[in-house]
Amino acid sequence: MTKTFAVIGDPIDHSLSPNIHNAAFNALGMDCTYIAYRIPKGELKEGIESLRQIKISGFNVTIPHKIEMMRYIDELSEECKTIGAINTVTNENGRLIGHNTDMDGFLEPIKKRNIAIKNEDVLLLGAGGAARAIAAGFAKEGAHKITIANRTKEKGKELAKFAASLGIESNETSLDEAGQNAGKYKFVVNATSVGLKNELSPISTNAINSQNVVYDIIYMPMNTDFIAQSKKKSAIVIYGYEMLLGQACLAFEIWHKVKAPYDAMRKVLLGGF
Repeated sequence: MTKTFAVIGDPIDHSLSPNIHNAAFNALGMDCTYIAYRIPKGELKEGIESLRQIKISGFNVTIPHKIEMMRYIDELSEECKTIGAINTVTNENGRLIGHNTDMDGFLEPIKKRNIAIKNEDVLLLGAGGAARAIAAGFAKEGAHKITIANRTKEKGKELAKFAASLGIESNETSLDEAGQNAGKYKFVVNATSVGLKNELSPISTNAINSQNVVYDIIYMPMNTDFIAQSKKKSAIVIYGYEMLLGQACLAFEIWHKVKAPYDAMRKVLLGGF
């Protein structure tokens, strides 16, 4: 009996998750398949019902459903409770159990490089579901302070309040000011969708320097304008595909209870570019 897995979101046609997971199944000789399934905003409830109908074994959740998914789940992991967003679901005999691998998936490439987070300052662009997971990750690792810059001030304030509730000093700033002060932060992270369509960097990179760790969670294109400009300034750069890979490996391990074949997954992912 082939087990089916999926990623749900909208848009979904650009998703590289099917390639990554199917490569892992191939590498380990598993009788499983992974598909991309488009569920438009406002149709999540019906979409989840149809996934239940086909007895889906598990699925990933991406934009715009990560937060709303909380309403349709039977049980939540501690990470989900903290972050208030879901990106991985297991179906255990009809019971949907929510997980969030974004937080540890985000941290993984930083740890791989042995870059210390403790007591460092963070500039975080964006205030959506992924930004919440990232803020929670920095709080968990003992960062000193997090500054949120977002287009809508209200959402930025909300995320700063959330970060403060996790015990990390936090404040909110404008994207203009963020650009002017970017050089003062150890980590500068783009968790907005600006760059997906090859737009210019969400902030000015003039202040970026070799002391910055610049991390863009957008993985297509791999070299966003934000990354390209920061490279010119000799910043340490972390690519979005590394977070994608980190969270995919964790999701794989939640579903299959075996170690994910990282190299096979990385190879097909980079081949996808």
